[in-house]
Amino acid sequence: MSAKTSSTKMKAAAIVIIILIAAIGVYAYYARLGQGTQPIAVSTTTNMSEMTSSGTTTSIGPGAHANLIVSTTTSFYETGFLDVVKTAFESRYPNINVSFISQGTGLAIQTAMRGDADMILVHDPPSELKFLNDGYGVNRKIVAYNFFVIVGPADDPARIKGLNTLDAMRQIKIRADAGYALWVSRGDGSGTHSKEKRLWTTAGYSSTTLRNEAWYFEAGSGMTATLKMADEKFAYTICDLGSYLMNYQKGNIGLVVLVEGGYDLLNVYSAIACDPRNPNTNKANFEADMKFIDFLASDEGQALFDNFGKDKYGQSLFKPAVKLLKTDTNSIEAKWIKKYAIDPFGSSECPPQYRYEADDLYMMVNVSATKMRLEIPILT
Repeated sequence: MSAKTSSTKMKAAAIVIIILIAAIGVYAYYARLGQGTQPIAVSTTTNMSEMTSSGTTTSIGPGAHANLIVSTTTSFYETGFLDVVKTAFESRYPNINVSFISQGTGLAIQTAMRGDADMILVHDPPSELKFLNDGYGVNRKIVAYNFFVIVGPADDPARIKGLNTLDAMRQIKIRADAGYALWVSRGDGSGTHSKEKRLWTTAGYSSTTLRNEAWYFEAGSGMTATLKMADEKFAYTICDLGSYLMNYQKGNIGLVVLVEGGYDLLNVYSAIACDPRNPNTNKANFEADMKFIDFLASDEGQALFDNFGKDKYGQSLFKPAVKLLKTDTNSIEAKWIKKYAIDPFGSSECPPQYRYEADDLYMMVNVSATKMRLEIPILT
């Protein structure tokens, strides 16, 4: 073999090795983001060139656009609500590009804790309280709520229709043990999965033990995938009402709602900014965070929640919570929200020790105070 031929082959081999190393690196990066679970859904409008190497947003300079990354839940993403919010928010703030990373609440919080997102929009109060207590988040604001539903086959082999939530969970367990019913869990550490585990516990069972039962399946994925799996197995599952209605209307599933409403199925959504004083999250775009939270709590933002879904489903998929908690505190739903998502935090939805440069968000007597901040442009 000539020296020239040998050299050419060596160069070719070197190129192949370099390509393989690059491919492994890309795979490892996305595997780290996914944490071994469902793929992360990122808004296609994300401008990755404006992100720093750590995954956080760059500072706002003269004439520059700010990048805001919100780590949030699959229910907002899969129903299409995030597209509506993005359009409205960017219309008010054309120099802020908001992008969303859609995951279960557990992963959404982990993403923010790593500094890979500027804020979170999630629905699991116990996890939110830990996020605040551990020094990663500030300025929690309850912005919306809806209810989970228990869905299953139309013929209802577990015979749960008409029962309250906890009795339905017990009946599913009894009928499943007898070989007449199956259950599919999200199994992904999401807010929905956390709610399910608490329901099993309150009903008198260990969610850890149930995982070993032959009738108990884990999808390890988002709500749509979980619903489809339950539909294929003619099984029961729990999901937020918005995700159910969207999938049912699209013909993805034939499951029907068998148990709905009541305190035990309450589902509350909160927005929390990453704490700019924490070394792990100090690159977060706190200014844009607060504008986004203010926007969600404003009359305009609350109207987005109120109107979304009415044209397609005849009802709101996500009910606005701000006005309800301020002016209709004696309503049963306001009392439920207080018991479930405020009382565990202490004096308010965000006690003073968890606030940072945002007292007006909580002191305002009406939403107009929030609008004051909305009219202040981002400084360049």
